[in-house]
Amino acid sequence: MAKRGNRIQVIMECTEHKTSGMPGTSRYITTKNKKNTTERLELKKYNPILKRKTVHKEIK
Repeated sequence: MAKRGNRIQVIMECTEHKTSGMPGTSRYITTKNKKNTTERLELKKYNPILKRKTVHKEIK
């Protein structure tokens, strides 16, 4: 049986792509420990549409 832990799945979305007005979105799915990281995640990830690393913030 699987353990029930503090890790939850979160969706990361590109902030620069959202403001640029270009079609499409850049999203990643990752996990975080909700006990240790209570605030929203903010990571630099690769955006294939803009072809560079950009800041992705947690949504939902």
